Amino acid sequence: MRTLSKLGKVGLATALILAFSSGNTQQERGSNADLSTAPRVGIDRPKQTFMLHERDKRVHGLKPFQELVDQAPEGSVLKPPPGVYAGPVVIDKPLTIEGNGQVTIDSGDKGTVMILNASNTVLRGLHLTGSGDSHDTDDSCLDVRGNNNVIENIKADNCLFGLDFKQSNHNLIRGNEIRSKAFELGVRGDGLRLWYSNDNVVEKNQIIDSRDMVAWYSHRNVFRENLGRRSRYSIHFMFANDNVVERNQFYDNAVGVYFMYTEGGVVRDNVISHATGATGMGIGFKEASGTIIENNEIIYCGVGIGSDLSPFQPDATIEIRNNRLAYNGIGILFNSETGGNNMVDNVFEGNLTQVTYGGRGDNNNNPKNFWQGNYWDDYQGFDRDGDGYGDQTHGLYSYTDQIWVEMPVARFFRSSPVMELLDFLERLAPFSAPDLILRDEKPRFVKPVRVAQS
Repeated sequence: MRTLSKLGKVGLATALILAFSSGNTQQERGSNADLSTAPRVGIDRPKQTFMLHERDKRVHGLKPFQELVDQAPEGSVLKPPPGVYAGPVVIDKPLTIEGNGQVTIDSGDKGTVMILNASNTVLRGLHLTGSGDSHDTDDSCLDVRGNNNVIENIKADNCLFGLDFKQSNHNLIRGNEIRSKAFELGVRGDGLRLWYSNDNVVEKNQIIDSRDMVAWYSHRNVFRENLGRRSRYSIHFMFANDNVVERNQFYDNAVGVYFMYTEGGVVRDNVISHATGATGMGIGFKEASGTIIENNEIIYCGVGIGSDLSPFQPDATIEIRNNRLAYNGIGILFNSETGGNNMVDNVFEGNLTQVTYGGRGDNNNNPKNFWQGNYWDDYQGFDRDGDGYGDQTHGLYSYTDQIWVEMPVARFFRSSPVMELLDFLERLAPFSAPDLILRDEKPRFVKPVRVAQS
């Protein structure tokens, strides 16, 4: 019997392998797989049920909003009378719910306030508040598990997570105001989360005092004209391809936009300011490829743009063009010299360090990245022919900069008289061979005129 059992297991495994390997061998796999027509898989932990006495007393005696939802016919328009209602609420049929900014649903600090398990639904003008604080069950203001929904002008506050979309495509998420519970930054929930959710439009939302806005395994989403303040990641992409980030304003977050293990994507016409702290970074890459960064204002950040092993795919590039990197600690920081980064027509001004490398390997004095037409406020040359470009190449070398690159704590002394004197002597009569960081063959002599976005 044992022998037959083993043979049975081997046969079953072989059958499974043949089943998966046969059929449409051209089907995409991995992060590029099209799962839009795949059956929905239950991925949420069961939501815990709480008795009324377990909820905050402020919701005792309130009319349950669930009763109004249950009485509304499928596909109808529900316009609740103004007032405060008790949650939680589960919507499992298409509805249009119009709150006109006068309807509050409060879950009494337990569980998730509202769950939408339907498609083709409109939720507009509601105030959702009072979720629980469990990360195990992702307590949130609103869970969305459907397609082609409109989530508009929702005010979500006093919730662990804000709006949580999983396996939900083609939704419009517009004009919402999201705040987390008043917890320490690391233990807040995400203000907006997309998980395996594609082709959504996220525009004109305000996410303030939250943790992150994230898109994981989610492709072709558009993030447009949003405001993010005092959170950790304004947007964090992971295994998320071809997303567009445009005309947003991100202030006082630890990180502006971060691409991790992604391909494609565009970041354009954004303002990213005051990304400070130990990990302060305007735009970052980790093993990302094929991204376009253009016409952004990246100002007053610890690091303007940070890159680690990017571009990652062979023969891929990252295009960084027409951006203004100003008054940052470091304009661009490359933790590795993989090549494939093309920096064209950018403005570098007021940065303590314009560009530097965290690790150079064997590439000293032979940079692989491409630089052309950038404006450098520390360029030392002339424009005799008046064409707007410098007459000579702009070469950036690392002198005493190498000290605080290798020992970041030494950056505190960067402008001290001793360090300035040491840097002057190094440039005057180098007692060690400086590293060539970059060579811009056609530096701009005249600073391009830019329309202020901030």
